[in-house]
Amino acid sequence: MFNSPVGMRSGPSAVQAAAAAGLPHAEVPGDLRNRVEQVLLDEPEHPEPTVAWSREADESDRQFGLRRFLRPHRYRLAAAFALVAVETVAIQLGPVLTQIGVDDGILAGNRGILAAAALAYAGLLVIAAALGAVRTAFTGRLGERLMERLRIRTFAHMQRQGMDFHTDEKAGVLLTRMTSDIEALSVLFQEGIVNFAVQALTLVVITGLLFSYDPLLAIVTLVAAVPPTVAASMWFRRRAAADYRTVRDRIGELLGNLSESLAGIRVIAAHDRRDASVAEHRDVVVRHRDANLRASRANSLYGPGSEAIGIGTQAVLLGVGGAMTASGRITVGELAAYLLFLTAFFAPVQALVQLYNAYQQGGAAIAKLRELFATEPTVVERPGAADLAPIQGEIVFDRVSFGYRADREVLHEVSLQVAAGETLAVVGETGSGKTTLARLIARLYDPTSGAVLIDGHDLRDVTITSLRSQIGVVPQEPFLFAGTVRDNVGFARPEANDDQLHEALRAVGVDDVVDRLGGLDGIIHERGSTISAGERQLLALARTFVSQPRVLVLDEATSNLDLRSEFQIELALDVLLSGRTAVVIAHRLATARRADRIVVVDGGRIAELGTHSELVAAGGRYATMFAMWQSHSEGARPDTGPERDGGVL
Repeated sequence: MFNSPVGMRSGPSAVQAAAAAGLPHAEVPGDLRNRVEQVLLDEPEHPEPTVAWSREADESDRQFGLRRFLRPHRYRLAAAFALVAVETVAIQLGPVLTQIGVDDGILAGNRGILAAAALAYAGLLVIAAALGAVRTAFTGRLGERLMERLRIRTFAHMQRQGMDFHTDEKAGVLLTRMTSDIEALSVLFQEGIVNFAVQALTLVVITGLLFSYDPLLAIVTLVAAVPPTVAASMWFRRRAAADYRTVRDRIGELLGNLSESLAGIRVIAAHDRRDASVAEHRDVVVRHRDANLRASRANSLYGPGSEAIGIGTQAVLLGVGGAMTASGRITVGELAAYLLFLTAFFAPVQALVQLYNAYQQGGAAIAKLRELFATEPTVVERPGAADLAPIQGEIVFDRVSFGYRADREVLHEVSLQVAAGETLAVVGETGSGKTTLARLIARLYDPTSGAVLIDGHDLRDVTITSLRSQIGVVPQEPFLFAGTVRDNVGFARPEANDDQLHEALRAVGVDDVVDRLGGLDGIIHERGSTISAGERQLLALARTFVSQPRVLVLDEATSNLDLRSEFQIELALDVLLSGRTAVVIAHRLATARRADRIVVVDGGRIAELGTHSELVAAGGRYATMFAMWQSHSEGARPDTGPERDGGVL
């Protein structure tokens, strides 16, 4: 929905907008425009997908494996293997026809048999080519469907995870799971499994035909070929398995470094660290190159080694078979067929070498995906969780302790009650636990001990959807998707109409910015990079306003705003918060003093709690903060004018 602004729900197209602006087809040449329109006419219909998503993963998600993944499609796979069997038999009948043509045609001087054998050979090639085309198309369609489902399944599993998972994992590593790992599985399926069946069946058919011609010669061939081939394959398997696992890890590092560098390009440029960034990326690329070279060295030994075994076996067969032909045990045609079969015998061996590379890469990808699917979400619904009825908004922290890591607690035995309809400001030093309180209210995390309750309901006993649909969260760092203003503002409430969206935009005073962008259909670039930080925060506030939450959590939501924008937000909050519960993580005391009560958090504990007047009169931590803020404001008053109310905590 947010990947591209093209094809959104409403609004003028690019051509219509260009025409309205007086541009001739947006300066697109006529011939190119006609070709684009022809492509659009040929584009098939893409109906809205039906998404069946559950917060609970099923057993197949927890125990991912290739066999388990393919089991629901076993009948289609059986059909593909049937096509493989017929195709293989058709191809391997060629040497038999060669033997007939040599013995019964050339040596016997019978041109009719020779012509019939040649025509039959040509017919077999046509049949084999047709079967190969059908099999390739069939397995290709099946493979794409399988990869589509796997991608959706992987993405859905990532969506189930808690915030700790996305905090601990690098975005580039997760991108690797969704891209290169799944691509490796796609290659394994479309070019590996079926082709492996083709080559394996070819070996079986050829071995049977070899024994049918002469058991002794067949035994000589297998003794000369099989032991060294098996020994080389066992060595390659051990070596390649470790090498390809390392390659998958290095790909994750590479994409992780790339993703982080692109996300932080402004910081890199501002500090003139592009040379250091390039050097760091070069080191990552070098490690990726070295891992690939190590894997390639093993393949470079195994491939030519297998070819040498094949050539040596052919030499043995030519010597033994020639002697048997001279003694009259086998005919010249049979020896020719035998040599052709031997060539066909080692062709699958060489193909299996390449397929083994795909298998090793696919196996490494399966191991990584299995590890991902085995990761259990930390925030889950309890069995029998009930929908949360419309709430009044009373919030209770009952002896809550929490730590992002098991060995370090951030909150310690916090007990706090927020009355329904009350606005509570939370202040304190950086790292004191203010934001953690906000995250627990929205159940982005679960407490280590104790409980968080809303209207007397433990948040772990209600469904997550019914809870979060009644809670609005505005983070300190707003996130905007690439798309339109409508999509971003209506994100939490897609059914909202244009009037409701405009009302929210006017409430936060950002309607002029939206008009500048082109209205509700105006384009917002990735992360809102073309608008200011304050404007991004205002749009994020409008998005929350549209959802009409019963409880509002503002995590320093006004810290990125100038004083005029902050004043607009405070006026809007006076309207929005009427009758609603609000927890405001306050960065500025000018914001905190407007709350009904203020709680001071220090070292993960509640240090003080009361109204602004009560805390100032108590002479504690808040009074010290307020005195510092007041001194700063008075010192700034002569020059800064109205900015004297903008003290910072």
